[in-house]
Amino acid sequence: MSTINKSFSNGEIIIKEGDSGNTFFKLLAGKAEVYQNYGKADEVKIADLEEGQYFGEMAVIENYPRSGTVIAAGDVQVDEIAAEELNEYITENPNNILEIMKLLGSRIKTMTENYNEAKKVLDDVRKVNSSSHYDSFFAKMAQQSIYLTAKNFRLERPSAESLREAEKAVSGLKNDNNTTYPYGTIIYKQGEVGKCMYIVHAGTVNIFTNYGADNEIKLASIEPVGCFGELGMLTGEARNETAVVEANDTQVEIIHPEDLEGIFKSSPAKIDMILKNLSYRLRNTTYEYYKACKEIYESSRDND
Repeated sequence: MSTINKSFSNGEIIIKEGDSGNTFFKLLAGKAEVYQNYGKADEVKIADLEEGQYFGEMAVIENYPRSGTVIAAGDVQVDEIAAEELNEYITENPNNILEIMKLLGSRIKTMTENYNEAKKVLDDVRKVNSSSHYDSFFAKMAQQSIYLTAKNFRLERPSAESLREAEKAVSGLKNDNNTTYPYGTIIYKQGEVGKCMYIVHAGTVNIFTNYGADNEIKLASIEPVGCFGELGMLTGEARNETAVVEANDTQVEIIHPEDLEGIFKSSPAKIDMILKNLSYRLRNTTYEYYKACKEIYESSRDND
């Protein structure tokens, strides 16, 4: 396989928002900046990229339009990898499986923290109905260069079609790491450090926060062949939810980071499905975050 090495000068566009994405990139040298609405009156800088980081991968994983414009900040060198060569790229560089997963996991973690903060603010807004109670939240958003105008809240839900197709490809695959659990089994608890992830092959697993407490919240039901526990495995941090078996004879596959290379060699569709799950989760969490921000913003305007 041949990756394409490209050079860009300061201010040059590497990828453009809205374009269809059939390649992704690894930043080899220099720095880059990510914008939404680049070149327009409501331009927003949303991220900085450093050497060694990947970008543009979500468009490849999900076959989704580019969500931002990436601009060279000084002289930049990148490797460009075509979507159809992703499997070969990982075959030649197996450590990149975990790198790409960790990148998505880190983005999900950050966006989840933002969303949780927005939910708390929104709850206060609904109860108190006073803009003075969320001025500090607005200040943080301004610092993050998020403009609070209605047209910047992108409320298009991500499609799950590509995720379903990847799951179909995995559903018939055999593996040697399956474990069967009875109803009510707690697979892991909130607060425990996660060292593995799971794929459901039969039955159902429910995901909760504050499981067993008065403020228990059911976050999701994971059915065949969905994934859960990826973030704990990728970040090495404490789990922020509890996974509980909902049906007797629920069968799950246990995956550790060191298993990923072997899984890719035997079942590349399984790695593709995991990546799609991560990408979909990031898009969906981003959607929910901006949805909450939109309601907070509109409430503030109503109260002005």
